[in-house]
Amino acid sequence: MNTEGFNDKVILITGAAGGFGRLLVDRFANAGSKLVLSDLILESLDDFAEAFRNRGCDIVTQRCDVSIEADVRALVETAVARYGRLDIAINNAGMSSAMKSLIDTEEADLDINFAVNTKGVFFGLKYQIQQMLTQSEGGTILNVASMAGLGGAPKLTAYCAAKHAVVGISKTAALEYAKYNIRVNAICPYFSPTPLVTDGMDESMQGLLAKGSPMKRLGEPDEIVAAMVMMVAPENSYLNGQAIAVDGGASAR
Repeated sequence: MNTEGFNDKVILITGAAGGFGRLLVDRFANAGSKLVLSDLILESLDDFAEAFRNRGCDIVTQRCDVSIEADVRALVETAVARYGRLDIAINNAGMSSAMKSLIDTEEADLDINFAVNTKGVFFGLKYQIQQMLTQSEGGTILNVASMAGLGGAPKLTAYCAAKHAVVGISKTAALEYAKYNIRVNAICPYFSPTPLVTDGMDESMQGLLAKGSPMKRLGEPDEIVAAMVMMVAPENSYLNGQAIAVDGGASAR
């Protein structure tokens, strides 16, 4: 995809140190964007970002626990203090707990999944939208949900519930703020070999998941990120309120 439209755009990305986040940074930095990056472990993020700074990329990094409202608010405040605006936000930070049946799922599993996956997106939307309302040009927000946010996900009850909430919050925000030229969408990828998947599942489980896709493989991180970039691209200015599956056809069944 042509990334010229991202030149000079101020883009905020949570969970930027690994997985989809790291690939997004590479794409937007090469496009000349101004980047506000966060992750839970600042050291790993700074090490990664420094290579781009050495190439002249304009990047600010900040530790952010997305489950803490004050951290998320502070991240948006940093973007505005540094650049005066916020054009695009990608709420990418997320986590999953160990696979277990519904009856073995504990309250703690629900609490952590909703704290990070749901509240993290809600806090992001709250403060990102507040800033975008002050901008005549509005802004664009993309929330990372999951195929587990569109259908059932056996052995992932807590994660599935939290990601369904992300889809609902995204659609609600899209309806409330479309008239202010703020568009909100969610991406719902199938399993992809990012650390979120590889750290929590052995190779045999990943093989079973690959067989569950009509394409008989997991989605490559680059393939998911290509769709993410498309969804926030300025030329896609009429795309709003959608939860788009990038799943090799799994949702077509």
